[in-house]
Amino acid sequence: MNELEPELRLKHRGPDWSGLYQHGDCYLAHQRLAVIDPASGDQPLLNEDETVVVTVNGEIYNHEKLRRLLPHHKFRTGSDCDVIAHLYEEYGESFVEMLDGMFSLVLLDKRDNSFIVARDAIGITSLYIGWGLDGSVWISSELKGLNDDCEHFECFPPGHLYSSKQGGLRRWYNPPWFSEAIPSIPYDPLVLRRAFENAVVKRLMTDVPFGVLLSGGLDSSLVASVTARHLASTKAAKQWGAQLHSFCVGLEGSPDLKAAKEVADYLGTVHHEFYFTVQDGIDAIEDVIYHIETYDVTTIRASTPMFLMSRKIKSLGVKMVLSGEGADEIFGGYLYFHKAPNKEEFHREACRKIKALHQYDCLRANKATSAWGLEARVPFLDKEFINLAMSIDPKWKMVKPEEGRTEKWVLRKAFDDEEHPYLPKHILYRQKEQFSDGVGYSWIDGLKEHAAQHVTDKMMQHASHIFPYNTPTTKEAYYYRMTFERFFPQNSARLTVPGGPSIACSTAKAIEWDAAWSNNLDPSGRAALGVHLSAYDEHVAAVNGGMVPSDIGGDVRSMMEVTAGLAIQS
Repeated sequence: MNELEPELRLKHRGPDWSGLYQHGDCYLAHQRLAVIDPASGDQPLLNEDETVVVTVNGEIYNHEKLRRLLPHHKFRTGSDCDVIAHLYEEYGESFVEMLDGMFSLVLLDKRDNSFIVARDAIGITSLYIGWGLDGSVWISSELKGLNDDCEHFECFPPGHLYSSKQGGLRRWYNPPWFSEAIPSIPYDPLVLRRAFENAVVKRLMTDVPFGVLLSGGLDSSLVASVTARHLASTKAAKQWGAQLHSFCVGLEGSPDLKAAKEVADYLGTVHHEFYFTVQDGIDAIEDVIYHIETYDVTTIRASTPMFLMSRKIKSLGVKMVLSGEGADEIFGGYLYFHKAPNKEEFHREACRKIKALHQYDCLRANKATSAWGLEARVPFLDKEFINLAMSIDPKWKMVKPEEGRTEKWVLRKAFDDEEHPYLPKHILYRQKEQFSDGVGYSWIDGLKEHAAQHVTDKMMQHASHIFPYNTPTTKEAYYYRMTFERFFPQNSARLTVPGGPSIACSTAKAIEWDAAWSNNLDPSGRAALGVHLSAYDEHVAAVNGGMVPSDIGGDVRSMMEVTAGLAIQS
């Protein structure tokens, strides 16, 4: 039982201010991380006559444009979220569709004691909804804010709105790609480039020091490159200087740290390298599970280094970072996409991956940073950019080695500028690596060894009886599950974590792409090795005396993101 008051359980997310508002039996609590207008933007926020009260987690990037639509309204603060109460007065619930940003919000209308809840299109910010036996409805950014107080709770779906008047949820986000219909618009590299640059630039809206997460992979390197190129012309540069700060974490000596340093030197960023040991990661596992609120193996592996890095970034006085999540989903960057049988299946799988982001990479990026009062912004998940990228005829995204098109070719080509290069050619066209060198394996092996010390063979024999839902199939998974259920013992909690068969980070549907996968329902990247270079087999043979281990564990994403250099955002 968590003895802290619900609002204080989330103090880590907003250490700058604690706000509480009561109206009858309605309570709005807010823990603020002040990024825009730190001096006066404390929440909850109210309209002029204080009949509309709002609490918001997130950023509204088009708030200045929206203010211009409200010339007769008086704003109390300079906060980007201050527009919401006024938009509601003018446009009702439909105002949500006007917001360009990432957000989870609760709005109380005191005039009729009604309230609405809404979450951003993709689910970049986390949100949960719960119901008490007394008829109460609870809303929280994290499970720990409501799990001890509700009879039932669940993940609040992205792109949805809850209305107390209607008593239910409705989806407000209805882009063309959501139906998974196959688009046919020709690929235009310059249009795609401009859209991504716009997505990055709008996220440079800040009144506090910021930086970029840089792993040396394609996605994070493009975020850093575009940011460095446009920073000087922003308001942020006038406040904090025009030289960009970049951050990377990894095991000492890892190749990804080397790659990130190469990109940082090319871009001229002030680069910060953070190192962690396998023991550092193991020591943090319980804290990671408590904060990330999952027992998914790959998510925990990936979250741990990001969690450790976020603490160090925050200690430098930085409160916001840009990160590269989302590109692999939008452009089919995971290696198993090489096996897509046709453009139709490729596109549908990309749609499914984007729809599931809130359960995996968005959950990791939001909670691993928020654990230390740091905000992560993800330009690849900009609504306009996604709509454009997902409108391209997917034949252009298909991997065609015979035509020189590797994964994410459309993104690489869009930033291939001979006159004013964004990145060196060998970085721009570097194939997505499957595994880093041996130094990375010590992280995964260390986790497995630690789990083996806590989980016996006998425990594994009865796993299906102890955990009938999402039954763990490895000792590592069992260990994470035990830890999770110690913090979150309710059945509702375990149901918030997705499961099901997966090959190399795929959805269950994509397993049909290869007959061999159906006989090897393994979430690791081994099933997709046929589409990659043979370096992995050579490496494993070297470190195992020619014996390939029966269970490498993890998937392409987790090995990319967690081993040796941590390509956290690429």
